[in-house]
Amino acid sequence: MSALDGTVRRAVVRISAPGGGYDRTGARFWGSGFFIAPGWVLTCAHVVGNGGGDVLRGAAAVDITDARDRTSEGRVALAVPFPDDPDRPPRPWGLPDLALVEVAGADDAECLWLSDRSAIVPAPISLHGWSQDTGELALRFGLGTANGGDGRDGAAMLLRGEIPVEGCSGGPVVDTGRGAVIGVSKARGKDTAGLAVPITALRRIANERPGRDRLHSIIRAHDRHHLRRYRTVGTGGSWTGLQQALRPPPGDGFTPVLRTHLFARLADLTQPETPGEVMLLVEAAKRRVIQAPYQPGVEHDPRTWREGVGLLYDLRDGGDRAGRAKDGGPDRDLELEAVLLYAARVAAAVSRLGRGPDLAPLRELGTWLEGQAEPLPDVIREDIHQILHGGADEANAAEGTGGTDGPRGSAPPGTVELRKPERRDLAPGAAAAAQARARADVLVEIDQPLYGDLYRWRVKLLLEDGVVTPLRADEDGVPRTRLREKLREPIAEALLQGDAGEYLAALHMVLPRELFDEPLDAWQLTPPGATAEGFDPHTMPLGQRRVVVVRDRRRRDRPAIPEWRRRWGGTTRGPLTAVPLRREAPVKGHDGPGREGGHAAYGRLSDAPDTAVPVYCGEVAAGAGATAMDAALAAGHAVVIWRRCATGHADCAEFHREVSRLVFEAKTAEGLHRRIRNLRIRCADPDAPDPEALWARSIALLFDSPFHPPLPDTPLYAPGARPDDPP
Repeated sequence: MSALDGTVRRAVVRISAPGGGYDRTGARFWGSGFFIAPGWVLTCAHVVGNGGGDVLRGAAAVDITDARDRTSEGRVALAVPFPDDPDRPPRPWGLPDLALVEVAGADDAECLWLSDRSAIVPAPISLHGWSQDTGELALRFGLGTANGGDGRDGAAMLLRGEIPVEGCSGGPVVDTGRGAVIGVSKARGKDTAGLAVPITALRRIANERPGRDRLHSIIRAHDRHHLRRYRTVGTGGSWTGLQQALRPPPGDGFTPVLRTHLFARLADLTQPETPGEVMLLVEAAKRRVIQAPYQPGVEHDPRTWREGVGLLYDLRDGGDRAGRAKDGGPDRDLELEAVLLYAARVAAAVSRLGRGPDLAPLRELGTWLEGQAEPLPDVIREDIHQILHGGADEANAAEGTGGTDGPRGSAPPGTVELRKPERRDLAPGAAAAAQARARADVLVEIDQPLYGDLYRWRVKLLLEDGVVTPLRADEDGVPRTRLREKLREPIAEALLQGDAGEYLAALHMVLPRELFDEPLDAWQLTPPGATAEGFDPHTMPLGQRRVVVVRDRRRRDRPAIPEWRRRWGGTTRGPLTAVPLRREAPVKGHDGPGREGGHAAYGRLSDAPDTAVPVYCGEVAAGAGATAMDAALAAGHAVVIWRRCATGHADCAEFHREVSRLVFEAKTAEGLHRRIRNLRIRCADPDAPDPEALWARSIALLFDSPFHPPLPDTPLYAPGARPDDPP
């Protein structure tokens, strides 16, 4: 047995019905699990689901028995997904099929090392678990390969090789090349095939505040445990030592010893609220060390500071060759540079929160970072120092960024400033500008149905510089009535990756014109039937918390017409003025007589100033409103305001009058967002809506830039009619 296998076996447990822990016949044995932190066992939800509703709800205990035959009481703290009927658990259990069990009196348990990076496949693996398949209840293990994901979202991991027998569900999948747990065994397939849940699926726990706090608490305990273990037994019996032995030469750079120390220090800090906060700092570190245009590539979903470190390994693994010195000398250690720069930016980001409990851990981290940065190139070492200490008097004075207290010198050695002055951006194209906005906006594209009534959709991140990263898609399509249901979870996940710090991602809905009147701003990201107490930002309608705008699907497949580009420039410069989308509407209402024809509307809207915003008091997806909207878009208008309800109001004149004042006060297109969001909030109270804002009920905004993201330079169409051409 190798040292790695022996260490893993000490952390693997068997899970049984109450009273079954000491029963070696296996009559009440359910499956396996493993310690990931003192007092915490990770397993599959279907394993503990054998106990029914009381066990899943934590009302009844289970027996947790370790490799030394010690049995402790455990209670399920979380099962994902939680079944609709806990007393009749599903078979098979849906993904991610994970459960956390809190175990009393297990503070001295051996804990496995959880991978800090997305699973790298193919990877050599070992699988471990308890089984009685051969008659005797005993630990089993097997060797194999993790070959890839199963399903469109990669939510499961496929295994090949000597897959363990029944009963090993809930046991660890260990990457034997790197010495880290990358998955949890879920099921055995035919012959030598198996299925596992990637360890990254633990992130699903963090989608809501209670789960996020629990995950952060467990990871904090995990990282502290491994530093304590390393300090106690050294490299001889710790995961740090095992990983050091597996590490190929040369043995310098960002070693397992440095990683163990860094993770324990990061664990003591306030953890990120969203993946976007982590990715913003990861991208800034990569840009700095690569010194070339950086494209994020595959989108990641980190939920802890330690996972950001895991996203920097590709610099060492050969994903970037820009590290070779210009004079032909040896490659710099880009991985170590990037990791230490990232950790310094984490310290700075946490310090800006100004939370008292972070002060001592920040000082300790700052001292450690500056010590580790000593061997690095001068420019990187200086960057780290300036990130941590805010710059010298001369730099602040030269830049005029001393803040209200005037120029300030460097903080005392070994500290991180809690009130940091503004300073120059250290990384070309990096965080200074990005920190003044969200990391990315969310782009939802819905196509015109090609056949029947099925709408295909895609959810993407719209990053700076026009970079677009795909996240989720459905190329089969769904009926219009199910769009909200199907898009709820993908949009929620995308917004988490776009939000960063105090800045929220905007939601851009690229729609066929027939969907322009959908109540997008009223969509909520909670499952049907879910309730919320008070003003819960996670459950309130989207348009009451963040920017929600409509964009036109039809014109995005072609190069922008000159009118569109010109008018977008006009509305961004301002000052804005309002013009009627339909000439007669302000006086006669949207359903009044004497409707303006399409050609007349096009001529009038073409003559309107570039700063003009067409306004309409009714719906635009059908009827005369749709004809007028078509004319406005053909005339190049990029900003339009309307009301997506056709009935139930007789205040058209007031709507046009109030919107005219709204655009005048907004001055520019960007100035509309805050005002429209405020109006949506004031109208939203079902018991006491603001009477002065009732005219704005169902207000909608077309906000359609031809530059972000860039449109195609050359249209590509199959011979024959174009998809958007009218019949």
